[in-house]
Order: sequence, then C-alpha cells, then structure tokens
Amino acid sequence: MFTYTVSVTTGNQVFAGTIDYIYLTLVGTETCSDQTLLDKSFFDRFARGSVVSVDIRTKEILGDIELVKLEKEEFLFNDQWYCRCINVTTPSGERVEFPCYRWIANEKEVVLRDGKGRLPQDDNMKEYRRMELESRQLLFRWKEWRPGFPLSIDANTGTELPLDIQFETAKTVDFSLNYLKAIENLGLNKLMRLFQSSWTDIADFGKIFVKIKNTVSEHVMQNWNEDLMFGYQFLNGCNPVMISKCMNLPDNFAVTQEMVESSLDRGLTLQEELKAGNIYIADYAVLEGVQANATDPDTQQYLAAPFCLLYKNSQNEIIPIAIQLSRQTTAGVGNTVFLPSDNQYDWMLAKIWVKCSDFNVHQLETHLLRTHLTSEVFAIAMYRQLSAVHPIYKVAFFNVFIAMRFRGNVFDANATGGIAVVEVIDKAMKTLTYKSLCFPESVKARGADNKDDLPDYYYRDDGMMVWEAVKSFVSDVVRIYYGSDESVQEDEEIQAFVQDVCSSGMKYCPQDCEFPDSLKTREQLVEYLTVVIFTASAHHAAVNFGQYDWFAWVPNSPSTMRKPPPTQKGQVDMKYIMESLPDRGRASWHLGAVWALSQFQDEELFLGVYPDNYFTDQPVLEATKTFREKLVEVTNIIKSRNEKLKLPYWYLSPDRIPNSVAI
Repeated sequence: MFTYTVSVTTGNQVFAGTIDYIYLTLVGTETCSDQTLLDKSFFDRFARGSVVSVDIRTKEILGDIELVKLEKEEFLFNDQWYCRCINVTTPSGERVEFPCYRWIANEKEVVLRDGKGRLPQDDNMKEYRRMELESRQLLFRWKEWRPGFPLSIDANTGTELPLDIQFETAKTVDFSLNYLKAIENLGLNKLMRLFQSSWTDIADFGKIFVKIKNTVSEHVMQNWNEDLMFGYQFLNGCNPVMISKCMNLPDNFAVTQEMVESSLDRGLTLQEELKAGNIYIADYAVLEGVQANATDPDTQQYLAAPFCLLYKNSQNEIIPIAIQLSRQTTAGVGNTVFLPSDNQYDWMLAKIWVKCSDFNVHQLETHLLRTHLTSEVFAIAMYRQLSAVHPIYKVAFFNVFIAMRFRGNVFDANATGGIAVVEVIDKAMKTLTYKSLCFPESVKARGADNKDDLPDYYYRDDGMMVWEAVKSFVSDVVRIYYGSDESVQEDEEIQAFVQDVCSSGMKYCPQDCEFPDSLKTREQLVEYLTVVIFTASAHHAAVNFGQYDWFAWVPNSPSTMRKPPPTQKGQVDMKYIMESLPDRGRASWHLGAVWALSQFQDEELFLGVYPDNYFTDQPVLEATKTFREKLVEVTNIIKSRNEKLKLPYWYLSPDRIPNSVAI
C-alpha cells in the first residue's frame, strides 16, 4: 500500500450552511485513486483558516499528481465551503500544491490544477481548460448597466454575483454601511433633517467639519480661498488630471491680453507666455449642455462647463488668472471672464464654480468611469477568458476583482445626479481611449510630462515611479513564460481576453479608441497588463483616498450649486454665495460620502502583497520579491520627500495603494 497525505486548508469564511459530503480523488499520470469521502466528521475539525489532513492509501503509485477532483453531493438545502488550497504529499515525500481559493458550491465537480503557470499551447490538459472556461462564461456574463457605458457583469445586487466574487467583495465594507457610519461619527444626523435649510456664513460649514481631525482638510479650510491653494489642487489634489498645457486659447474663451496682463509677472504678453509654455488650462467641456440633477423637486440645481486659465509664474507656482463659466458659440459674445482683479465675491464665486465642476467630473469620469467601470471590464474579461492556470490570470487576479457597490446612489445629491450621470458618462466615453489609460501617455498628452516645465507635480512623479515598478514586474513574468513574440500570438486565451475587452466590454468606446483586439508582441502584452494593474490599483488610489482631505471643506469642492452661475460682474454678494452653496442636508451628505469613500478597508492588502499562493514557480516568486523591493524603494523616496513638505502627497505611495479597486 502507498500513502498520500492530503492537507486541506480552508478560508477565513469557512462555511455557508452545513457541509455533509465531499468526495476527493487524486489523478496521476499513471492512474487515479479511489474516491475518498470527506464527511461531516472531517469538516467538524475545521476552524477558520485551519488545515486538516487525511491519508489516502492506494495499491499502486499514481505517478505525478496532475489533478485533484472535488465532487460535492447535492442536497435539498445547498451549502458551500470555501477552500483555499490542497497540498498532496506523495509516498516519496514530494509536496505538490493545488491552489483553489474558491467556493465549492453548486458544481458537481471541481478540478484543481497545481500552482505552475501554463500557457494554453503548452498544456497537455486542454480539455480541462476548455471545460473550466465554458463554466466561467456561464457565470460571468456581460450586461449593459446603462446604454453607452462600458459593459458590466450581469448582476443587479451583490447576492447575484458568482460566489467567488461575493467572497472577494465581502472583504470590503459596503458603501452604504460606511456612509451611515460616517453620518453617525460626524454627528450629522440632526443636520440631515434640515435638508432645505441654508447656512448663513462660510464659517458655518465648520459645524459639520470639526468632528474628525485631518491635517490636510484643516489646511484646506484655512486657505481654500487663496489662489495658490486653488492652483495647487490641479497638481496634487484629488483630481490631478485636468490640467493641460495651453498653446492656443479655445475660440469661445473670451480672455484677452488686457484682462490678464496684471497677473503675468515675467513682463511677457499672453501670447508670449503661451508660446513659452507657461499657460495651462482646465477645460470642463464634458459638462457642456448637461441637464443638472432634477431629482429633488424642492431645490433647483445648476451646472456649468467652465474654462479655467492657469499660469505658472516666475516662482513656479500655479495660479488661476481667468475663469469663464459660460460657453457661447460666438467668440466673445456673452462670455464673461472673471479675473483676480474683480471684486472678492465675483472671484470667489467663479472659483467655487470651477471647483463644483471639478468635483462632479472627478466623481463621474475620473473616478467612476476610469477606475471602477474600466477595471470591471478587465475583470470580467479575465474571468471569462483566462484559465486559473494561466500565468497572467495568476498575476492579475488580485488587482482586478470587481467592486460594483459604487454604482448605487452615490451621486443622488450631486449636481450630476439623476439623468446627468448618463449624459456625462456618455460624453466622457468619447475620450476613453486605450492610450489615455497608459499613465506616461496620458501625462504627455496633457503636456505635463516635463519636470522642469512643471515642477512639484507629485501625482505625475510618483505615478511614473509606480508605473515603472509595475511594468518591470509584469515584464519579468511575461519573459518567464513567453519565449518569443510568436508565443504571445499563439496564446489563444490572452488573445480572447483582449478581444473580449475590445468587442464586448468597451464596445461603446469611439472607433479610434485604440483598445487592441489582439496582441502581437511581448512588449504589447507588458504594456496592456501594466494598464490593467495600474488602473485598478495605483490610479484608483490616486483619485479616491484623498477625497476627505480635499473635499471635506464643502466650499472648496461643493457637490452642487443652488443658484445659476453669474453672467455679469458686480451682481453677487456673500448672501448669494451662501444661497448657491449646498444646504445643510446636502453638505452633510457630501461630508459623509467623501469620508466613507476615503476609508481603507479592514485588513486591506496593498500593492505587491499577495497572500494567496497562486504561483509555485520559483522564478515568479523571485520576480514578486524583486517587485516588493522596488515598491519599498519608491515608498522610501516618497516618504523622504514628504518629510520636507508642508502638505505631504502620499496617495501614490505603494504602502498606501490597495491591490485593487475596493470602494
């Protein structure tokens, strides 16, 4: 007789229901074992995360163990069991790992392969891969959440998701629960009942602000109306993707040399400053013509689509020098340009309007579309097209699990709530291209890639370091498994993955969106996978976790405006500004929402931390170790710089970047 010791490791969530019977079979290259019953007494020995072993005796050597089969009895009341992994120790003492990390539920049979990554063309068990993917494609189906949006998973609620995704999403706290916790912690319950009541003074916003101490948000509260603070946020605030170098003014931007002359400190004309590369612009064209939120019949809400002209002065500071809130089609007609030299209320309100527009574009385009919805497309296509033994599935799994909770009622109280959500995403989709998701390309396209031209742009600098670290890791893994460009072309699963993203998930992107429908070289594969991982981890962190820092002081980034934007100068006062800003109820909602969205989750896993051992290949383990070392180097560089800054920028520090989109 020969003895094989099978060690079964369960997850932190052990059971959903009561397990009665599971049959286990070892399949070797020579023969297979008889079925071994794992009965109730076996499962009674489990605790959370524990290991339980059983000996399987055979009359002959099975050969190399290639598969572990788990077959679950079906009962009237279905039950589930989460299995992390199974290790098999052979009679010769060899130990073979079979990663699982999934629920054993409705399937009659679950087949586990060992932890070695295998390309489909190199796998001698193609039939098992085919069956696995056919099963996954039945579970992970495409669906239109909204017409024109990236496609999403076919599920309306978290309980409709496949069990394995339910397990992943259970690691995070639902937004609504976080929000209710925020309302309680911030003491906003009473104020929420005063929904239509206006504040009387800017300082009154402090009444909903003092409960949670935060260095950055307190600095914003004290300095929000200064032009330097306003300009700084375009570089290192929560939406640092709007600033672009301006070489030619838009035709319907009515700014002139005479208007901005007093703001230009080099003695050059506006045209000379444009030519020298010292003029930047933030253009909120995506909001043009969008119908403001009309879901509340008691409060009219308004939107604007402003231009904001920014100047890099001789001290290398970014300051606003002209703001236009309207976009008349005839150049200069009806387009009032607000200036720093205007009276304090005109200029204050113009800046508030820009920040309101910025908040809404951030939430819908920068945050929702370009991290959540995009990552969900990558995730669904990956689950549908890549076998669990595919090395790319193993590399990308931790970085793209689906977080669909963000779709709910997060935007209901924003100016872009209601029908405006659809209008904004539909327009933003026209600029969603593959290259715009490539971090270096996106920064370069905005003319913001040169450190000498635009210093102290920490979002760019830190983002480039993290991008290069991820790219280097992905490159190492790709070269381990792909010996040539031809091996990429021959990989039918990776080709199906990118095809599914292009033709299904991103089918509403413009025709020139450049999402590839195939990959020809290892270099293209490396870039593609870097986009997938960076989007779901680093870029989401950069635009999400600073929300409380920069948005908590409501006048700095109001979620809505209750008065129309001014069309003339000298017509507004502080009373008009207060009547424009969010009322007590909306301000309370705003604060609770940005606090909830900014929270790390319990037991958060950060970039480079992969506790589930999907890989057993030593070269990949070495590559992962090198990746972690590079991330530590980046973290230390950022930490050293931040120690010298009045306002530290840490959103792209690897030790603060969760592995994937979580909230």
